[in-house]
Amino acid sequence: MYRTYVAFLLVCCLFLIPTPAQETPRELEETVDGTVAIEQETQQIKDDWAVERDQLLARRRTALANREYLEERREVLSARRDALEERVAELRRRLGESARLETSIQDTLVRILQRLEQVVHDDLPFLPEERARRLAMLRDELARPDTTPAERLRRLMEALQIEAHYGSGIEVYGDRIEVDGDSLFVDVLRVGRLSLFWQTTDGRRAGEYDRVTGAWVPLSGTHRRSIGRAIEMARRRRPYELIALPLGRIEP
Repeated sequence: MYRTYVAFLLVCCLFLIPTPAQETPRELEETVDGTVAIEQETQQIKDDWAVERDQLLARRRTALANREYLEERREVLSARRDALEERVAELRRRLGESARLETSIQDTLVRILQRLEQVVHDDLPFLPEERARRLAMLRDELARPDTTPAERLRRLMEALQIEAHYGSGIEVYGDRIEVDGDSLFVDVLRVGRLSLFWQTTDGRRAGEYDRVTGAWVPLSGTHRRSIGRAIEMARRRRPYELIALPLGRIEP
């Protein structure tokens, strides 16, 4: 139907256009067929272009949507990057501050240990091996690089608490001392940090530690009996009672 209508129009146009010579029906039919083929090819090209245009438009819409999503995603990632950079800067600042603080804490702990060593050196000579061993362990602990500052502080506080406890406790322990050139194994009575008394295991000799001379000295028989009773009370072998013990000389 469409082809017949187009052909009819073309025929009418051909008849209206003056030509130098009249075309034969065969030639006229070939001309019409060629024109129709061109029209069909043109229409096919238009249809193909319409399909391609729709595809391109769809791709364009998809690309625009992806661009909008990617822009939003970029803003989110940019904000996250800024936050991470701020966090990294803060962590670096804290690391630097932590390093400075650790150095300061280490210096403070060393000074405290030195003061504790001086206190032990100037103190009464009780439990010398135990206290010297504790101080040596503390020195090693403070020097170890794998020990945390918190652990070093804990160990030092434990030593300070033990030394503080010596000021209020009473105990008896065995030790070897020098008395007037004699080496004696005796029972030592420690009365806090106030004084040290000693008594041989057979109870025949007793005495005290003289702070002024820094030596173990003997005492008379009256004091020997008081020291013996005090040792028995410290070992809970005798009921507690008031006894008089010599404190010795505090100052020269």
